[in-house]
Amino acid sequence: MIETFRKIWRFADKERSNINKSVAVSFLNAVFHMFEVSAIYFVIVALTQGETGSKPAWIALVFMAVSIIGRAVTNAFSKLQQTHAGYFMSANERIKIGNLLKGVPMGFFNENSLGEVTGVCTTVLGNVELLVPMTLVNIMGGLIGTIVFTAMIIAFEWRVGLVAAAGIILYFLIVSLMERKSVAVAPNTQKSQTALTSAVLEYVQGMGVVKSFNLSGRGDKRIQDALEFNRRSNLDLERLMTPYSIFQDLALQIAGIAMMLTAIVCWADGTMPVANALMCIVMSFLVFGQIKLFGMGIAMLRLASASIDRTLQTEKMEQMDENGSVLQPKDHGIEFRNVHFSYENKEILHGINAVLPDRTTTAVIGPSGSGKTTLCNLIARFWDADSGSVKIGGYDVREYTLESLMEQISMVFQNVYLFADTIENNIKFGKPDATHEEVMEAARKACCDDFIEALPKGYQTVIGEGGASLSGGEKQRISIARAMLKDAPIVILDEATANVDPENEDRLQKAIEALTQNKTIIMIAHRLKTVRNADQILVLDSGRIVQQGRHEELVRQPGIYADFVLGRKEAIGWRLNSEDVYGNFRNIRWKC
Repeated sequence: MIETFRKIWRFADKERSNINKSVAVSFLNAVFHMFEVSAIYFVIVALTQGETGSKPAWIALVFMAVSIIGRAVTNAFSKLQQTHAGYFMSANERIKIGNLLKGVPMGFFNENSLGEVTGVCTTVLGNVELLVPMTLVNIMGGLIGTIVFTAMIIAFEWRVGLVAAAGIILYFLIVSLMERKSVAVAPNTQKSQTALTSAVLEYVQGMGVVKSFNLSGRGDKRIQDALEFNRRSNLDLERLMTPYSIFQDLALQIAGIAMMLTAIVCWADGTMPVANALMCIVMSFLVFGQIKLFGMGIAMLRLASASIDRTLQTEKMEQMDENGSVLQPKDHGIEFRNVHFSYENKEILHGINAVLPDRTTTAVIGPSGSGKTTLCNLIARFWDADSGSVKIGGYDVREYTLESLMEQISMVFQNVYLFADTIENNIKFGKPDATHEEVMEAARKACCDDFIEALPKGYQTVIGEGGASLSGGEKQRISIARAMLKDAPIVILDEATANVDPENEDRLQKAIEALTQNKTIIMIAHRLKTVRNADQILVLDSGRIVQQGRHEELVRQPGIYADFVLGRKEAIGWRLNSEDVYGNFRNIRWKC
């Protein structure tokens, strides 16, 4: 238990002072509770001594008023400190996890469900927010209150005090046994909550597939298993705790009855005044209220500890080396030297060697799965190469801090993600301090100003998460506007015009040409007119560069690139003959 307290204390970090304040105020709360007991004592003394004046009543009233006001104030202050500590402990941890996610390799998201991280940042840290401050305050406050009340009982009659102490010790023993037993069960409760969050998130995100294949109720085995795991783990915890909770209450009730009997016996043999005997009987109903707070804290301690363990486990996610420096290279040429890279145990890139000179355009083509996107992602250090090096401006990308590296690069992905925010803020994502005029200029160059201005609130229109309210081409153009606004010296284009409608393609191509002037460009492309103007072309196949050169050189060489050009020309030249179509349709009609 001591180690658990240390763990929680370390986790509290900057919020320890607020927890300390809350515990200190809990001590004051126990003192004000004593005023209530004192008020009762004054009334009992007056009644047993036959006083008929109003003085004892006024004294009792003053003590009771001080008790009520003092406890109300201390309770309010303690709750505020607990709330502040819990909220900021969880908020700081969520920010910490968010910052850690910036430094993990993209492969992390292949091996770990996004729902796992979501579950930690929501359910698990929600438990931390609620439980940790309450647990510490209940344990410390309950312990302090119990000591204070036991001392008061001993002051009235030491024999009754010994009975109360015996009941408290028995209660502690039962709590200790319960705490030990819960070690094996409590972590499963946290795992089940995280697994349930993960399964629900995946199910909701894949709802389109579920509906389109009519799998509702049948294709959701994972979520059903997660619900069952959650139900079973919670029931296991309750089954374990219930007998101990019964024994705890039973121990306190027996101790309370024993206190009453001891007080009556002491009064009967004349060794205890009647006022003290009555007060001990009253105290038998009050003294164990504080120890129950302690028990509640101990019951929550294991769950709080399991929540912290789960959170700390998430912090151990793999981090790419962050011992880099803030570098500003003089040029932005890119060089691959004998680069090998694997996803898990499968090697994707095999000894890549290439130089992309500063302020030139390099097109990368190749069949699906040849490693084109992986090659580009190594430049942005989404992953680190297994061996070899990727250099920008003569510096290995691992020598940069991730932040200074990303300042050199703008990326336009084929699959665009937009945030649930205004269109202007989505465009400003790459340059948060941009002015409205700069945003409008970037949108104009990216050919998206026309559809933005047609929206109800223009640039202040809030779009759905992921850009759900926009078409694929519109999202693509906003992504390009974002890259234009950032104006980084290196631009990576992953099929940037893939989702753009034909009438805007020419305008967008000119905008991209304006964006890429005097920059180092690497583009993944499948359109002939995009590729043929590149300064050099890299042809990848099965993770190797099999051809390299300009369009004029490669088109005369037998191989993948010549086949690529021929295929594109045939696709462009292919047309349907309307008479043939009509004739075929007529033949089908007559056959039917």
